[in-house]
Amino acid sequence: MASSHSSSPVPQSNSSDAFFKKEMDTTKRFRPMQSLPDVCPKEPTGDPNSLCDSPSLVVDQHRWTIYHSKVNLPAALNDPRLAKRESDFFTKTWGVDFVDTEVTPSFYLPQITKEHFALYQQEITPREKVHERCKNICTPKDTFNRTLLHTHDKSRTDLEQVPKIFMKPDFALEDSLTFNAVLPWSHFSTAGGKGNRDAASSKLLQEKLSHYLDIVEVNIAHQISLRSEAFFHAMTSQHELQDYLRKTSQAVKLLREKISKIDKVMCEGSLRVLRLSLTRNNCIKAYNKLKLMATVHQTQPTVQLLLSTSEFVGALDLIATTQEVLQQELQGIHSFRHLGSQLCELEKLIDKMMIAEFSTYARNDLNRPLEDDCQILEEERLVSLVFGLLKQRKLNFYEIYGDEMIITAKNIIKQCVVNTVSQIEEIDTEVVVKLADQMRMMNFPQWFDLLKNIFSKFTIFLKRIKATLNTIRSVVFLVLDKNQKTRDLEDTLQKNSAKDSTVDTEVAYLTHEGMFISDAFSEGDLLPVAADTTSQRNTSPNSEPCSSDSVSEPECTTDSSSSKEQTSSSVTPGGVEMMISDDMKLTDLELVRLANNIQELLYNASDICHDRSVKFLMARAKDGFLEKLNSNEFVALSRLMEGFILDTEQICGRKSMSLRGALQSQANRFVNRFHEERKTKLSLLLDNERWKQAEVPAEFQDLVDSVSDGRISLPEKKTAATEERKPAEFLIVEGQKYATVGTVLLLIRIILEYCQCVDNIPSITTDMLTRLSDLLKYFNSRSCQLVLGAGALQVVGLKTITTKNLALSSRCLQLIVHYIPIIRAHFEARLQPKQFSMLRHFDHITKDYHDHIAEISAKLVAIMDSLFDKLLSKYEVKAPVPSACFRNICKQMAKMHEAIYDLLPEEQTQMLFLRINASYKLHLKRQLAHLNVVNDGGPLNGLVTSDVAFYTGNLQALKGLNNLDLNMAEIWEQKR
Repeated sequence: MASSHSSSPVPQSNSSDAFFKKEMDTTKRFRPMQSLPDVCPKEPTGDPNSLCDSPSLVVDQHRWTIYHSKVNLPAALNDPRLAKRESDFFTKTWGVDFVDTEVTPSFYLPQITKEHFALYQQEITPREKVHERCKNICTPKDTFNRTLLHTHDKSRTDLEQVPKIFMKPDFALEDSLTFNAVLPWSHFSTAGGKGNRDAASSKLLQEKLSHYLDIVEVNIAHQISLRSEAFFHAMTSQHELQDYLRKTSQAVKLLREKISKIDKVMCEGSLRVLRLSLTRNNCIKAYNKLKLMATVHQTQPTVQLLLSTSEFVGALDLIATTQEVLQQELQGIHSFRHLGSQLCELEKLIDKMMIAEFSTYARNDLNRPLEDDCQILEEERLVSLVFGLLKQRKLNFYEIYGDEMIITAKNIIKQCVVNTVSQIEEIDTEVVVKLADQMRMMNFPQWFDLLKNIFSKFTIFLKRIKATLNTIRSVVFLVLDKNQKTRDLEDTLQKNSAKDSTVDTEVAYLTHEGMFISDAFSEGDLLPVAADTTSQRNTSPNSEPCSSDSVSEPECTTDSSSSKEQTSSSVTPGGVEMMISDDMKLTDLELVRLANNIQELLYNASDICHDRSVKFLMARAKDGFLEKLNSNEFVALSRLMEGFILDTEQICGRKSMSLRGALQSQANRFVNRFHEERKTKLSLLLDNERWKQAEVPAEFQDLVDSVSDGRISLPEKKTAATEERKPAEFLIVEGQKYATVGTVLLLIRIILEYCQCVDNIPSITTDMLTRLSDLLKYFNSRSCQLVLGAGALQVVGLKTITTKNLALSSRCLQLIVHYIPIIRAHFEARLQPKQFSMLRHFDHITKDYHDHIAEISAKLVAIMDSLFDKLLSKYEVKAPVPSACFRNICKQMAKMHEAIYDLLPEEQTQMLFLRINASYKLHLKRQLAHLNVVNDGGPLNGLVTSDVAFYTGNLQALKGLNNLDLNMAEIWEQKR
């Protein structure tokens, strides 16, 4: 029960409703609805109607109004530039011109006069008179509203007395909680002495419930009284509606009588003709169905006949056509209820037969002799099998071919090893049973020929696989092309049918048996065409069994001999097109994915060959056989493997990294062994080097000359003329003489071996560069330890490190530095641009060698410096002249010159003696200052000058130092 104030409408009398409706109509007629003018209207034009135009959202959205102002008025009027501030509040706050400035009227606001309200007064005056007249006649509305509101408030107050539990929609006394809440039994007790009080409580509860009932009944009556008018209005409308229905029923009855008469006169005969036509059409359909059933009955014998000749595609087409006829035209025929399942089982059998046939074909194709020139085995048979597998959506048939490839690759290697072992008499196959052990007993030439044979077999093997897979891919692309043509044809037919579909679609009238008149006409029009199609599709029951295939495909109407003839010609373009049936429902995505998988199978074939070759290589490398190869043998092996890798890449079109990785791994082992051997050899040479000038054999001179001519390679075998030539004292390099030790001559040969190895095996260029830089660094550091560090005293047993040893070491380092740019250019030509950063090793090595050479020069100067310090510290200016000190100095200078002149170039000798002379002048100057000898022309000065002249004459008399500028005037202190 809802409260009264929430549902009761406001009661109004009929007269007041009519009066107010009349007033509203009058208002709408005399005063149209108008909106307020814009906040900032346009300029007044003198037209009073222009001020009352309704605002337009489109026109006025960009019009400026006062709401576009973003600055408050005091901030806008304040002028900070005025220095003068008045005491008045307005002039002080907003400027001196605030009071005096006249405010110009805004052109956005119109001038409002009394004339603008003239129209409004004319409209409102009659309404005001009517309103005053109504106030005198009718009860004031506010009084009525107050009465109604008072009544409404009173009823609401009364309803509020009723507890809320009675107002709940789920109120039910069956509920124990509700029952206890309404009738609180706790107030009633049967204890002694309380009977009268319980009776009073029960009576009070009954009166209270009665009071609640009265309140509800009063409110219900009040609500009914408020809605009485609407009830009587609904009853009146019900009577009018019954009158309308009675008239409509009479009109419908009359119309039905007229339609019945028209049906008897005009339609009954025409409909009888149509029924007879439909009966005739049904008889013809039944006759055609019987002929079709006779043809379908011959399906199974025809399929068996096609399978006997391996015509899988024709058999599948016949099964598909028969199933389509069974589902569409012969659906529900009781005699054919098992034929569909039989055909499905037969189709599954054909699937297994095709897979087995393809497995046999793959095995025969891959295991035939590799000497056979035929690239593709039975191409027609392969094409037929692929079409059948595609028709049955067996898209993973290529995996069978992949499995056969793996088995065949293993057999190729095994057969090659068996054939080679059988030709070697040294290997006893009865003693050595395992094939791997027999293979390990071969020497390098025999094993190398075996590997070459395996690579040649694998090359032919890959070419055959490529030819077969290309044929399969071509079939897939033919089907893809046919799908594209079919889609184009369907699009064309749809466009033409859309143009021709102008059939009149009027109302179709039902006849008996649920047929339409329009259907009957269309059946009659299409009858000759259907009869022709059926006659073409069906033949007599006594015809050949394979004629049942004429239902869908023209190629299946032939007998077994014609099927063979068709298969033999299927590889021709016309034959292939005939094999591609329209029911091969493969999407373009599936066909493209299948073509990609077949191409990936070719890549896998290359990987398989490479993996088997790697296993064969690793089986031979178990006993360290490959690591023991010399440079020429490993170069031959590397070139053979590189050639096979390039051939497989050319055939398959993709790089396989397994064999290349194995080659790189073996090359790394070869490089490590190569480097360790030469580093050990260099270490032994340095440990036994006595740092004496060695003679240069003619072969080393020829080697250096070939490098100067741009041929960085080791010479061929020695000729007789070379052996007769005597060794030279110096090594001539581009016109310069180099005095060297035997270790450096062998080091140059080792460096050229590194360079030649890079030419033979380009893949190890980076490793060789790193190893060669390590070798050069090792020579530099080890020679420094032996000569500058005096390690040769303990290692070789030298008594002392002489200046000749130092000069010879410096010259050897200069010879290596001369060849570093040539080595760098050689490696740079064989590196990739992204690997050029590795060339910085040569820059570091060159810097280290120059630093070593500079340290040796500094060591030579330091030797003479200590000698000068020792001798000149005891020098005294006295007769005889020259003094013993200067004679000793000149003697040591002559020994130094004799030791290094033949070893170092003249320019380096002069630079070295200039540095020694500078050290001599420094010590002499210090000693003269200590003795207080000055350049004053006195007797002491004369003695010193004589000694210096003796020193100068002896030094310039040495070979190559006659033009040396000694500048001996620097020994005297400058006068301040």
